[in-house]
Amino acid sequence: MSAKQSGAQEVMQKFGRFLSGMVMPNIGAFIGWGLLTALFIPTGWLPNEYLAQAGGPMAKWLIPLLIGFTGGSTVYGHRGGVVGAIATAGVIAGSDIPMFLGAMIMGPFGGWCIKKFDNAVSDSIPGGFEMLVNNFSAGILGGLLALVAFAGVGPVVLAGNNILRAGVESIVAMGMLPLASLFIEPAKILFLNNAINHGILTPLGIQQAEEMGKSMFFLLEANPGPGFGVLLAYWFVGKGMSKASAPGAMIIHVLGGIHEIYFPYILMKPTLLLAVIAGGMSGVLTLTILGGGLIAPASPGSIFAVLAMTPKGAFLANIADFLVATAVSFVVASIFVKASADSDANLEDAQAELASRKAASKGQSVAGETKVAGKDLKNIVYACDAGMGSSALGAAALRKKLRKAGYNDISVTNAAIGRIPKEAQLVVSHEKLAERALEDSPQAEHIWVKDFTQNNVYEIVLERLQSAGAETSAPAESEQVKAGVLNKENVLLGLPSESKEDAIRRAGELLVKGGYVKAPYVEGMLARERDITTYIGKGIAIPHGENAVKEQILKTGIVVLQYPEGVKFGEGTAHFVVGIAGKDNDHLAILANIASTMEECSDERLEELYKTGDLQAVYDMFTKG
Repeated sequence: MSAKQSGAQEVMQKFGRFLSGMVMPNIGAFIGWGLLTALFIPTGWLPNEYLAQAGGPMAKWLIPLLIGFTGGSTVYGHRGGVVGAIATAGVIAGSDIPMFLGAMIMGPFGGWCIKKFDNAVSDSIPGGFEMLVNNFSAGILGGLLALVAFAGVGPVVLAGNNILRAGVESIVAMGMLPLASLFIEPAKILFLNNAINHGILTPLGIQQAEEMGKSMFFLLEANPGPGFGVLLAYWFVGKGMSKASAPGAMIIHVLGGIHEIYFPYILMKPTLLLAVIAGGMSGVLTLTILGGGLIAPASPGSIFAVLAMTPKGAFLANIADFLVATAVSFVVASIFVKASADSDANLEDAQAELASRKAASKGQSVAGETKVAGKDLKNIVYACDAGMGSSALGAAALRKKLRKAGYNDISVTNAAIGRIPKEAQLVVSHEKLAERALEDSPQAEHIWVKDFTQNNVYEIVLERLQSAGAETSAPAESEQVKAGVLNKENVLLGLPSESKEDAIRRAGELLVKGGYVKAPYVEGMLARERDITTYIGKGIAIPHGENAVKEQILKTGIVVLQYPEGVKFGEGTAHFVVGIAGKDNDHLAILANIASTMEECSDERLEELYKTGDLQAVYDMFTKG
């Protein structure tokens, strides 16, 4: 394979994963909508006009907005998701069909636009006006994008749908029915299935059925075989969330007759259009040869509805139509799904390994299968979302232990996921971030932990170094805390207990007051806490901003809040809430001191520090260890 072909394949794989990242997190919404539709529409299993109304807004608004928000947040966090959702609303309002494709365009585009805007103006916003500018910029930019989507993107998508519809009409008029799948199957994926079926094929089928007693037109769109083959391929050779959700989708599709349930599986891997086209064409050809057809439309398009509308003498042909279409679609889809699964083998296999080992490990650290030999281990990276808080603390603790043991030539650094260096040999990340870490550094061995500080990573690394006879040297000197990172005026003692949100806000506002960060950083600290707790044990929490607000940091700074009665952080109680804003690596020495304090201080001494009114003692704890 040439370098150009390899590069093109890599681009297509990344594009497919990006589409998948928008669709798969929201597959539950598709299933929920599919169930409501299959049950309560007039031709459903339990027709109910009143309850059927609940499904309409899901297809029209809910699912496209979820896709748009997910696409925007993938590009630029929560802020990108909000702007992406606003932009998506414009494309929804400008159409009369479910605008899932428009959402997959406008969501990421909205996130990209607000990201570029923030990068351009972040350094020029006057102090105190950050929140005002952020809110109005998101609203104004989102509104403008909604207008662009309403007047521009929506009509373009609808024009594409009209082209597909015209193609179906022309193929039918020429009597070349198998070729109609070239237009019908892509049109279905764009949710034009009802327009094609009821607007073109059903009227033609009714006329033919009156003359001949049956018609193949009723099965051109309604045959569940092509979609069933794709879902089977995901189930048999796929991996991850798509494999796990395929069986439920098959039930809704084949038994419930709601074909829309499999459309997302093709949208996230567009090459699968070839599978459903091949399946559709082979099915129609089978119908033509065997003389199949229905006496009336099959609605919804379940296998039961197809059999119920099958006239005497056509059962063999119609069942063969379904089976042949399923088989051909399955074979073609399996090729593409398997090829994609192979390209993501490191990620998917590690996910499966993670799931099984997590069950067996009962909270212990889990090492990957491909181990780096101890004598060759030179680069260890701790990775988290922002790369400044929990991962930095874990890296500082491990680095200090290794240097104390004399392993000074091993680099132990921390990084944000998405920026893990390619030379990383061993990556330590939180188990909730495992998938992202694996995708960012497939070349490395991975260790997943529940807690960045309370784990056995050091034991794993030390055993490997000692068994390989790695050379040691004299212990290195401790890292020195740089002046200005923690000032005594930013150590507050004896604070009354409050909620963790209020404590985080207090720490964030102190960072703002100290000139370390801009105001939006505080919201990023709260968002980070909602994602994964920053409580690290031993009565200490280290709230810090998520990666999306890292640009709001002006300089490195740390603030310390002491709560003698404690603040509830999930399952733990924090007596020290340490607000962190890390720029470069100036804060790592303090984090190393926190780690050594947690490890070396007795519980009695920690209890004293939780309640002491001695400012110097607390200050020394963080600056000297």
